[in-house]
Amino acid sequence: MLDDTDRRILRLYQAEPMLSAADLAARAGIATATCWRRVEKMIESGVIRANRAVIDWRAMGYEVEVSLRVSLDKTNPRAFDEFIAEARTVPDVIEIQTFLGRVDVRLSVIARDMAHYQDIYRSRILSLPHINDIEALMHVARIKSDEALPL
Repeated sequence: MLDDTDRRILRLYQAEPMLSAADLAARAGIATATCWRRVEKMIESGVIRANRAVIDWRAMGYEVEVSLRVSLDKTNPRAFDEFIAEARTVPDVIEIQTFLGRVDVRLSVIARDMAHYQDIYRSRILSLPHINDIEALMHVARIKSDEALPL
């Protein structure tokens, strides 16, 4: 169970994950060793899953993002597992989500431009197994994208 000090550490860590242990502790108002023990405990318990670089794919030359809503052939009991296993191998698929309902899977695909997207779609996406129906939604604007929790 997290206490107020843990939540304070997490708020600070979310906002600035590159802070040194000493700076994090100072801002949290606790000793460095105490802070580090608490961070290690949250890592070990799975509260803190990763500390990673987030790269702006637009800065890397990708200008197109498309969400593909996919319905799978539900008559095959292996459809989900086989589709997802193959979708994971497509490097331009940056996110895979599963759902209950009419749409089974959503793929987020990035491409340098529309010609590149068409090539990905025709050569990699349409060859994925067990697709019953697919709908493409072109992203126009990202209004909010925040993984930070309201702690």
